[in-house]
Amino acid sequence: MDFVDFVRRRGDRHLHTAVLLTGDWQAAQDLTQAALTELYRVWERLDTGTEPDAYLRRIMVNTRRSWWRARWRRETPLAEIPDRGSADDAADRHAVAEVVRQALRSLPPRQRTALVLRYFEDLSEAQTAELMRISVGSVKTHAHRGLAALRASLPKDLLVVVNEGTERGGVER
Repeated sequence: MDFVDFVRRRGDRHLHTAVLLTGDWQAAQDLTQAALTELYRVWERLDTGTEPDAYLRRIMVNTRRSWWRARWRRETPLAEIPDRGSADDAADRHAVAEVVRQALRSLPPRQRTALVLRYFEDLSEAQTAELMRISVGSVKTHAHRGLAALRASLPKDLLVVVNEGTERGGVER
């Protein structure tokens, strides 16, 4: 019953992480299902006194990495990028989110993984490095290059000027 409670409480959060890691809802559902199946197999041996989120994230990253190595990718390009609408309209927010997801899908897998873990999951560079099994310096490099690629690929009206000459992605998580 503890496992079912965990999935009910945290399943959606991990599905959203999987969407960002894979760039595709169907692949994210497959990844989440595979990771939860693996977690269920070891649930009895886990210390469930603490939240097993970190363990599930590790399973997701490792599973995604193995799928990527096997060239198991399902990217679905869009014919047209949706126009940005008013911030008050939910449909427009979803369109903006789709533009950002599409830009994330265009990134190489390691850059995308570094950005998702650092900025969506809000993990430290050290935690991200541990999960990705790379050095902290590599995390910084992948995140820097990924952010630069996102800035270059996102429409200029989605970017917010922070300082003169500096732009940042202006979309919320």
